[in-house]
Formats: sequence, structure tokens, C-alpha cells
Amino acid sequence: MINIYVDGDAFPNLLKPILYRAIKRLKIYTFVIANKKINIGKSDFISYLIVDAGADEADDKIVEMLKKGDLVITADIPLADRVITKNAHAIDHRGELYSVDNIKQYLAMRDLMAQIRDSGELTKGPKPFNTKDAQQFANQLNSFLSKLNKVKHSPSF
Repeated sequence: MINIYVDGDAFPNLLKPILYRAIKRLKIYTFVIANKKINIGKSDFISYLIVDAGADEADDKIVEMLKKGDLVITADIPLADRVITKNAHAIDHRGELYSVDNIKQYLAMRDLMAQIRDSGELTKGPKPFNTKDAQQFANQLNSFLSKLNKVKHSPSF
């Protein structure tokens, strides 16, 4: 069975009950890793790890603990790239499933936008997180976990 890792530093409150219900229903071990206390809910299947403050402390801990096939929930594209490189899976807060096929495109766009900002150009940030985004996340999470559950319970010949 896989584990879920949550990059908790910027985890939206709207997603907490969605993830909690999935963890509880499917009994999936989940690690919430952040540099401050984050609470998704109380469960024997949820562990909270607080790391030192620093740009990549939580990311580094997630990558260190991660194994093939695990799921990471993060909006951090460089972390998602590291996750994909380790043959694991990543979903962002808006329901995007990162993959080998799309992660380099997301990295390139992120880097381009950083260059534009560094040149002094004002850019719009991401649109505010809303209930539609939370629903897309819920749909993607459920789809991912359903596929995983089917594989786990499929007969072997």
C-alpha cells in the first residue's frame, strides 16, 4: 500500500476535510510535513512531522521518506519534479496530476515566469483558491485512489 505525503506549509484549509475523509475511508498512512503545526484531523493513520524552518526542509524530508508509488500532495513544482523522478506521484492543490509527460512543461513555465518577474515585469499571481479548485482536487484524489484500489484488489493470474 502507498503512503501519502502532504507538503503542509501551504496546504489550503478547504482541502483538509477532503483529505481526512479519504484517509479515514481507505486507511492510508499519511504524513503531514511542514515547518509549523498543521492539523488535518486526528487519526491513527496520520503522522505530523515538523521540520526546521527553511526553504526546502519539508521538501527534502518528503523526498527522503518517499518510496516508489507513493503520493505527494504539493503545489511546489520543483518538489513535484523530484517526486516524479523517484517514480512516485504528485497532485497539486487544484487537482493537477503531475506526471513524466507534463512536469518538465510546468517547470519551464515556472522558470519563465520567474525570469519575467526578475526582469522587473509585474505579473499576476495565481488566482485565489476557491471551492471549484477544492472540488477538482477531490475528484483527482478520488480518481487516483480508486485506480490504486482496483489494482490492489485485482486478481492475479
